[in-house]
Amino acid sequence: MTTFDQRKDAFENKFALDEELRFKATARRNKLLGLWAAERLGKSGAEADAYAKSVVLADFEEAGDDDVLRKVRSDFATASVAVADEEIRRVMTELLIRAAEEVQAGR
Repeated sequence: MTTFDQRKDAFENKFALDEELRFKATARRNKLLGLWAAERLGKSGAEADAYAKSVVLADFEEAGDDDVLRKVRSDFATASVAVADEEIRRVMTELLIRAAEEVQAGR
């Protein structure tokens, strides 16, 4: 194997690992967001966990974060919980940072 092939393989492996970590961090962020939203919706225990899972699953509807934002915003509107989109996005950003740190730390 040539040095070029080794470098190419190393870059491909790093890309695959980075994508896996990004996926795990996003899924963890969505779970944490679901738990945050569940608290505001008055859910706790198993009901909050089930809601958090529904937020994780909402992310598979389309690429990007808009599907998750739409779900949480819709659930807040249905329950008459007043939370601005900007606050939801701010929480999503903060939780993504936290989730990425946890995933990198192996937690």
